[in-house]
Amino acid sequence: MCLDCLMVDDAGTTHERLTTEECWALLESETFGRLAYRLVDEVHVVPLDYAADGHRIHLRTASGNKLLAAELDSDVALEIDWRGASAAWSVVARGRLRRLEPGERVDLVPPPRPWLGTTPHEVVELVPSAIDGRRFQWEPTTGPLEDG
Repeated sequence: MCLDCLMVDDAGTTHERLTTEECWALLESETFGRLAYRLVDEVHVVPLDYAADGHRIHLRTASGNKLLAAELDSDVALEIDWRGASAAWSVVARGRLRRLEPGERVDLVPPPRPWLGTTPHEVVELVPSAIDGRRFQWEPTTGPLEDG
């Protein structure tokens, strides 16, 4: 925990910035997130399963908008989070999607599961240019949106 990064708001909620390594540990411990990507003048957000290992993030997708976003070198962001009764955290990885080269193999355990049964699926890599996260804590009797 970074004591210099710890902040307390007027309602008594504490929040702190996570280190890059803490963010990667959370990314590697989870498999579900939401991917936001831009196509021309629209932003799309989709839920998906992913796999992160060794500071690499991969997802499987069929032909469609996510592959088009990779081809167009569009900005993307993967967000994961968790919320309990008195704590929460959130991690966002920003960057670009990279379509794997022919013959490039990635062993993912567990492999990211596509949500649609469409085939074939391709694996793409999210190449992060920035990763950041926060951890929040509040009294269990007053959540972050309740009056105390």
